[in-house]
Amino acid sequence: MSDLEVTRFFGLRLAEFDKDVDDQDLWTPQERVTIVEKITEGLRVRQHVLLCGEPGLGKSCILRAVRRALPDAKFPMTYLHNTTLGRRDFYRQVCVGLGLTPKATAAALFHEVSTWVTQRSRDNIHPVFIVDEAQMLRDEVLGHLHVLANYEWDQKPLLSLVLSGLPDLRIRLERPNNRSLNSRIFCRIELGETGSAETREYILHRLERAGGKLSIFTDDAILAIHELAGGSLRDIDRLAAAAMACAAARRLKPIDAALVKAVHELDRPRMS
Repeated sequence: MSDLEVTRFFGLRLAEFDKDVDDQDLWTPQERVTIVEKITEGLRVRQHVLLCGEPGLGKSCILRAVRRALPDAKFPMTYLHNTTLGRRDFYRQVCVGLGLTPKATAAALFHEVSTWVTQRSRDNIHPVFIVDEAQMLRDEVLGHLHVLANYEWDQKPLLSLVLSGLPDLRIRLERPNNRSLNSRIFCRIELGETGSAETREYILHRLERAGGKLSIFTDDAILAIHELAGGSLRDIDRLAAAAMACAAARRLKPIDAALVKAVHELDRPRMS
């Protein structure tokens, strides 16, 4: 069933659990507001940040909220997500992100990036490099990032790194060969799973954004979504959207726990 048919059946203005959400419409309960404020303050005082959590818990949404909270003119952010590259191509990616002309060698690329960062500091501009999926960084890149963060004999913090990834990233940073970078990170965030109350609040937020009400789901259905999704926002989206599509096809209202569980069984290969 198409998204349009589903939205019409439930009387919504737009697709309820799609990924296309503007920054100002992101779900930011108080706990996540506190996390965003902690990261934002860390960047304001020019710290490096480590953000870890299991897949689907909303790390990217938190980073988007941080981006919205900081003035781009003073804290320009460069988002890097292709983390499987070697060192030369990683710095080539950085150059492209900064609008610089990539050079031929890793040393020349690194010099280009370092010069750009130093020049920004003269105007009191503090660049932020966000490395997403950082647990996938090659050892040669992860082991070199502390050099990128080292300016003027390690006296001045001219650049902040935000490393975001799975809990494996924290484990890798604790290895002896990465202690130089690990020792420079003072702002550390570990995201946990959402509780049942947070799941309810999240579903309500998404439905209200689309012009709907929480009564589309029974209380037991919401609890079933929470338990089956394991607190993952990504899986909550997927399971709730699938349940709504199934209910619309069957012309059923409200959605109960039995329907949620039936949809989950059909979708189990993708949810696992």
